[in-house]
Amino acid sequence: MERTQMKTQQELTALGLDSGTLAQFTGTGGYYRISRRHLLTDGTKHLAEQGACFWMMDAVASHLSEIGTEDWFVLVRVTVTQGRAVMVYEDGNDRELARQEIPYTDFPLDAITLYACWDTQHWVIMLPSEY
Repeated sequence: MERTQMKTQQELTALGLDSGTLAQFTGTGGYYRISRRHLLTDGTKHLAEQGACFWMMDAVASHLSEIGTEDWFVLVRVTVTQGRAVMVYEDGNDRELARQEIPYTDFPLDAITLYACWDTQHWVIMLPSEY
């Protein structure tokens, strides 16, 4: 198996995936449905498109469905090491709700944190700057 090389900061910037570009997403102008009960914001849609990681949004949606709505806020920490990812779902107070290991990914960032909030009808998956 060929190892994917990590992208340089310049390449990430060109993709719009550097911390400065992602932090520019505040609030959202639109919501994008990825399932009946899961929505992406402008920022997470940008991340999914530019980072080729709709798989990540699907994984988040799937775990949110299992976690349920008792905790209306879920923090998702994604860390990538040597082409493998670990996704940890927390309640925001360091209590782990779920964990998933991804055996292979070419996701270009070493780590990212996402938030998900239940709005009484949908889970809205967003970047922290959009909260």
